[in-house]
Formats: sequence, C-alpha cells, structure tokens
Amino acid sequence: RLKPFNRLQVILQHLKMSEHTESTAEVLLEKRGGAGIITLNRPKALNALTLSMIRQIYPQIKTWEQDPETYLIIIKGTGGKAFCAGGDIRAITDAGKAGDSLPQVFFREEYILNNAIGTCKKPYVALIDGITMGGGVGVSVHGRFRVATEKTLFAMPETAIGLFPDVGGGYFLPRLPGKIGYYLALTGFRLKGRDVLRAGIATHFVESERLPALEKDLIALKSPTTENVADLLNSYHVKSKADQEKQFVLDEHMEKINSLFSANSMEEIVTKLKQDGSPFAIKQLETINKMSPTSLKLTLRQLREGASMSLQDVLTMEYRLSQACMRGHDFYEGVRAVLIDKDQAPRWKPAALEEVTDEFVDDCFKPLGNNDLKL
Repeated sequence: RLKPFNRLQVILQHLKMSEHTESTAEVLLEKRGGAGIITLNRPKALNALTLSMIRQIYPQIKTWEQDPETYLIIIKGTGGKAFCAGGDIRAITDAGKAGDSLPQVFFREEYILNNAIGTCKKPYVALIDGITMGGGVGVSVHGRFRVATEKTLFAMPETAIGLFPDVGGGYFLPRLPGKIGYYLALTGFRLKGRDVLRAGIATHFVESERLPALEKDLIALKSPTTENVADLLNSYHVKSKADQEKQFVLDEHMEKINSLFSANSMEEIVTKLKQDGSPFAIKQLETINKMSPTSLKLTLRQLREGASMSLQDVLTMEYRLSQACMRGHDFYEGVRAVLIDKDQAPRWKPAALEEVTDEFVDDCFKPLGNNDLKL
C-alpha cells in the first residue's frame, strides 16, 4: 500500500497531468447554462485553426444546433492576444509541397464549417478580442453576432501570400458599405477596435475587460431567443466608451475608395490610382505593387461575382480558387517570403498584372467535377 504522503503525491501528479492534457487541447468545447462555448486554445500560435480543431468544432455546432437545451453558441480565443489569427498555413504549405492531400481536405472542411456557422439556427456570438484574420474571420463573421473590443485587429491579408480572402470573403466583403470590402481585400488594410464595427464587420463593441461579465450574463440567460441575446449585447454595447470620440479611420478616404476601387479590372484600378496621385492613392499603389498579381486578379473577380451569390455558392467558388492556388506558384512563394524566410521579398510569377491572362483567371474558376465542394 502507498504511504499517505506518497498517495497524495500520486494524486497531485495525476491532477497535474489531467490539468496539463486539458490545457493542451487545441479547442475546448463545453456546455454552460444555456450556452455552448467554443474556446480556441492555441495561444502560442495565436489560436490559428488546425484541421483537428475544425473536425472537433463542426460536429459540436451541429449537435448544439439540434439540442433543445442549448440556446446560443459562444466562440472565443485564449491568451489575450488573438481571437484567431488564421488557418494553419504552414502545415498546408508543407503538405502541398509534399503532394499530400491536406490542402484539399483542409479547405473543404474549413469552408463546410464556415457554412455551418453562416446557416446556424442558434444565435452564434463571436467574441473577436485581439487579432482576427483569415480563418479567424471565417469562424466569426458569418455568425449572427460579432463583438469587437479595443484590442480587435481585423485584416484579410491573403493577397500578400499569394492567396485570396477566402472563408467566405467573397460573400461578406462586397456587402460592406461602399467599396470598403474591395479595399480591405486587395490591400490587406488592418482595421482596429471600434473601426471594425464602423466598417460593418462587427455587430457590437464592448471593452475587452468586460467580456468575462458579458459571457457570464449570456450563460445566465434563461431560454433566450435571438432577441434576448441581441438585447443583452446592446446593453453592453451602449455602455462602452472606448474609441467613441474618434472618427472612422477611413472616413476621409471613403470618397476616393468608392471611386478608385469600383473599376472593372485591376489594371484599371492601378491606372486610376496613378491618375489620382494623392498621398493616399500613392500609398495604396505601393501596397498593391507588393501583392501577388495573380492573387489581385482572382480576388477582384471573386468579390465582383460573390456580390450577388449565396454564401454556399461563394464557398463553392472559393474552394475552386483555393485548389488553383495550391497548384500554382505564388502561394508557396508568398508563404516563404512572409512566414518562413521572412525576407518580405516574394518573387511572383507572373510578376506583372498584365501577364496574368484572362484565360488563366478563367481556368481558376472552373468547376472541379467530382472534387467540387458540396454544401
């Protein structure tokens, strides 16, 4: 028999181990009160989504959606720095280079999850506190409620890595006021804090330090309807003072954004920016010149077509584009330059917009037959 002291040691060790495995789970799924809570738990990786996280979250959302005792779903991130900084791009890159199937599987299952959130029958509340980019936008923006804080940093920076603003970007970006969505998509411009609300991406704004109280109140709601959830969020939103006095960061440029980014082609946008010649236009030109020419052309067409499509049709289109990018050159080169070697000097092929032919772009949008995404 173990001596009492030893037994205590064993128990403590066991507790430590179970605590350890619990805290190293990449995603925590729990039911509290009437709320299903999803916690993205890879703080060191800024809660970037892995395939295994997607495979845990999707069935859980579907289960909660059917459960009469679950009235709402909350999604949040740990670590205080990020809600979710994107998808696990490094893993996809390595797999794509090795000819592994992850690039097909990852995008397919990620978009199926995005659609589940977009069609979720229960109120879905995303607490987008901290960095929210790429894949993190996909698991928040399609939900009914998106709560930004003063720490929120939103961007769709995909054109800088030879990709395009996917996860349903072709659906929500062209639906933002004016041409804000086109501007954000092509330049990767970062919105901070209350500006995420002003741009129409968030539905509410609450100070970061008040999120635990908000979450507690959401969990405590008794058999709430969507209206009850909205009322509670509104009551917090109305009390928030941070960044209130400041004007929307893009306000003074909106007229220019709306006229410059309404062109029918990337070449035309570039011509308009050059003709405009204002400091703002020159700055956008410098940014656009760093991006993958192929990505820019795919993105502009993605948004123009997505503007009148359903979310399902947009995701099907984006899946085709994702696979075209996986077959191409720029995605691997962009990831190398930005994330791996960090030299910020990608060598795009083709290197100029004029060299990206309409035939090539058309080809990227072609159906994949049996491999198409089915929603």
